[in-house]
Amino acid sequence: LLLGCELTASTKSYTFQVDEEDDSDHILALSVVCLTDGAKDECNVVEVVGRNHENQEIAVPVANLKLSCQPLLSLDNFKLQPPVTFRLAAGSGPVHVAGWHRIMHREDASFEEDDDLSEEEEEELPPIMPAKK
Repeated sequence: LLLGCELTASTKSYTFQVDEEDDSDHILALSVVCLTDGAKDECNVVEVVGRNHENQEIAVPVANLKLSCQPLLSLDNFKLQPPVTFRLAAGSGPVHVAGWHRIMHREDASFEEDDDLSEEEEEELPPIMPAKK
């Protein structure tokens, strides 16, 4: 599923959350953060607010965009686990955040491991020879 939100001076944050009772694993992969039409030439800092391993809220800046020097940033499918909030910490935007929401049903993710490999499936590697001088 595609995800997209726009952060502006009037809408400074957007929270992505999933149903707590859902028996699936959810991954949010961020692909691009960019300034959109109407942006001023000012620093626009976008931060992600989530929870760390101790369940404490933590805010991490992921982009600092400026129209004249860096209007777009590729995040290369930066993966997050919901719930997560995107916040415009500085600037007035508009900033567009785009990514993917992947749902993995737990019953689909269960794999049976087959430790009994036949001899045909096992590939023997040749020994490593010393380099010639």
